[in-house]
Amino acid sequence: MTGAQYGAIEAGGTKFACMVGSGPGDVRAHVTLPTTTPEATLRQTIAFFREAERTAGPLAAIGVASFGPIDLQPDSPTFGFITSTPKAGWANTDIVGALRSEFGVPVGFDTDVNAAALGEWQWGAARDLDTFVYLTVGTGIGGGGLINGRLMHGLVHPEMGHVRVPHDLTQDAFAGICPFHGDCLEGLASGPAMQARWLQPADQLPAEHPGWILEARYLALALVNVICTLSPQRIVIGGGVMSNDWLLPLIRHQVQDLMNNYVRAAEVLHGLDAYIVPPWLGGKAGVLGAIALAQRTATTSSPS
Repeated sequence: MTGAQYGAIEAGGTKFACMVGSGPGDVRAHVTLPTTTPEATLRQTIAFFREAERTAGPLAAIGVASFGPIDLQPDSPTFGFITSTPKAGWANTDIVGALRSEFGVPVGFDTDVNAAALGEWQWGAARDLDTFVYLTVGTGIGGGGLINGRLMHGLVHPEMGHVRVPHDLTQDAFAGICPFHGDCLEGLASGPAMQARWLQPADQLPAEHPGWILEARYLALALVNVICTLSPQRIVIGGGVMSNDWLLPLIRHQVQDLMNNYVRAAEVLHGLDAYIVPPWLGGKAGVLGAIALAQRTATTSSPS
């Protein structure tokens, strides 16, 4: 194939998905590596890109979609670092610096969920929208999105997984598992929270299990907060917990119940099937989003 090629990393707590290409229809190399130590994982990642360059030519830029928290402030001395993560051994890891020094190309850096949002905006379920939110529900819960084509940033980056939702202890005595907040959204509704509450993984709970009604309620509470706060044109919700087909209809029903006809937009009143949707890019939204992040970075940066 011809044309510029870009490197992409979806840096997760259990695996690094690495890709070389220019989009969903042009994937030239793809590998999944276990997340071990920073040194070993980055060494394997660099070796993968070096081999891709040997066979297909130099990379124009690299995009990194990372678990966090991360430092996104360009003027910060720790820009490009994973900062205060609970992932053992990874706190204060300089991912961007390692890649820049090795390849000498622009490196785009953002949260894994913001990058997934960018991928869905460029190629997937959020094309042609000005404002939307992407939420992922899996090992953790994260949120991001775009406003007028710009990724959501501010003081740091969105931490939608740590919003506080109503927790009725008479209905759900589970204390939550977040090491920082206990019963925030992630502490109550992430995959590990479901396993800790029900003593079995979420993917082993049958459709009729009462845990799914409770899960849908917590996620719907979070989505209603998003709708009322940001008024997005669409919400894309993915992640491993959402792979159960019965969960999304339950969430839509709960959102409609909680909104109680307050927001009069037709999409919310009558069109939730097209308003709260799964990602079109599926499990590759993050790594393809990193490709999009690399492309965007290449147009605004010069190699350093």
